[in-house]
Amino acid sequence: MIEVLYFAWVRERIGLPREKVETAAPTVAALVEELRAREERYALAFADLTALRVALDQELAAFNAPLAGVREVAFFPPMTGG
Repeated sequence: MIEVLYFAWVRERIGLPREKVETAAPTVAALVEELRAREERYALAFADLTALRVALDQELAAFNAPLAGVREVAFFPPMTGG
């Protein structure tokens, strides 16, 4: 079981700030595919992965990163400086 967190417009499109997901996905990309297949709102939120960043257990990661041992996955748009 992995805790999945959604931030900013990702949260707005999906309609949830977080959820627990039962998955056997080996990588973040595979998890995204599982989420996309759920329903339209997930497909819209994950339509363009170049507009998203991901963190595993609060560490920035790549979409090809393995999920083994990960407790938390967070999806968010890139941060902008100011």
